[in-house]
Amino acid sequence: MNDYQFKLAKLEGEFVWHDHKDTDETFIIIEGELEILFRDGKITLNAGEMYVIPKGVEHKPVAAKECKVMLIEPRGVVNTGEAEGGELTAKN
Repeated sequence: MNDYQFKLAKLEGEFVWHDHKDTDETFIIIEGELEILFRDGKITLNAGEMYVIPKGVEHKPVAAKECKVMLIEPRGVVNTGEAEGGELTAKN
């Protein structure tokens, strides 16, 4: 929609530390619980909650159990941001 993508994803385990230099990233939790680690702390999100990570902020999503999320970001944003995510980097 208007050059934004609404991505549905299932997350489980630890993701890579990464940031998105040019855009914010929005997480909406559909089911489960997601921790988002920051270099100076963390937040815990549950079903029905939303959080916007400002552009340039390094973060690492962690889901102890499967978590279903919707991500909202501009078309073409790589899920591993500026990090080398290897097998975790999804085609966009």
